[in-house]
Amino acid sequence: MQNPDPHTMILPGATLGMLGGGQLGRMFTLSARTMGYRVIVLDPDPDSPAGQVADRHLLAPYLDRQSWQTLESECAAITTEFENIPVELLQHLAKRLPVRPGAHTVAIAQNRETEKSWLRANGFETAPFAIVSETDGLEAACRATGFPAVLKVARFGYDGKGQVRVANLNEARAAFAELGSQTCVLEQLLDLRLELSVVLGRNAAGQNACFPVAENIHRDGILDTSIAPARVDPALAARARAAALHIAQQLDYCGVLGVEFFVTTDDRLLVNELAPRPHNSGHFTLDACLTSQFELQVRALCNLPLGATVQHSAAVMINLLGDAWGGSTPDWLPLVRHPEAKLHLYGKREARPGRKMGHYTCLAETVDGALALAEAIRAGLRPRG
Repeated sequence: MQNPDPHTMILPGATLGMLGGGQLGRMFTLSARTMGYRVIVLDPDPDSPAGQVADRHLLAPYLDRQSWQTLESECAAITTEFENIPVELLQHLAKRLPVRPGAHTVAIAQNRETEKSWLRANGFETAPFAIVSETDGLEAACRATGFPAVLKVARFGYDGKGQVRVANLNEARAAFAELGSQTCVLEQLLDLRLELSVVLGRNAAGQNACFPVAENIHRDGILDTSIAPARVDPALAARARAAALHIAQQLDYCGVLGVEFFVTTDDRLLVNELAPRPHNSGHFTLDACLTSQFELQVRALCNLPLGATVQHSAAVMINLLGDAWGGSTPDWLPLVRHPEAKLHLYGKREARPGRKMGHYTCLAETVDGALALAEAIRAGLRPRG
């Protein structure tokens, strides 16, 4: 079968396939269905947040061949909600229908070694790093990066998992063993002023749309707060947007892409990570922008003109982790009584420490106003009873 014309628009009424059933897939599915598309979700979790709201949930492993046949026969295009989808699946489906983003980009982003090496080879500055594939290579890697440093697994690390800070060679050896002696990236810890992210969309016709830059605050390796627009000099924000757009162009990217940046104390802008999907720090777009990152994902997948990304209100997004449940559902009254606060829950049944259960966004005329409201609500949230 020949590949379809990549410039053909896929109009509402068609069926779209979503690989992955978490909260990002859920918010994509809701946006797609609002626009008049049907959505089939493939995910092995019977309680999949995306599967709950999809037209059809294929409850099966990602390498289930029967599910592949269903997606091929019923879907007009395929997208993903996380980067650890098997590349074999993406390559197979791409022979028959549009898959956006493509297997090449996902393969780069799902492996820190590949991602860092691609960024370096294409002229994008990162923190100094070295690849460690065996214990004997640790000493040379430590000499290359210096200390302090952080050792990160190359595959399947997220939200602070699979990484250990180290201050000397002995700690690096112990950390490598703790991480299963698998391939890792050793990265120099720098003095940072702040962290930023850019979320953008790009369709098959090469049209780009970029959201305002977000400023991010992490706790224990997990995103806690995103502030948009970021409280930075406009020139720095413009540099971040330009770098993110350049990355998308170099990748010939199609879809929504999140690019995380470090800003050092001497104002160097370093690329930290790529996310070939909507990004946690872009959730503010659901409430504060004319087009959300999830509608943008639908539009990019279907090769529609990309929607306007204008931000109409200052916004602060706070992640809600399972820690806030404390054995029972939180009392949402301190949040819902504020008309400028927007609650988003993901439909996850089990609240666990560190698990993203939802988020809320506070809107105001100024960032300071939105931040004050967000922190006041946080202080008032308690488990019910």
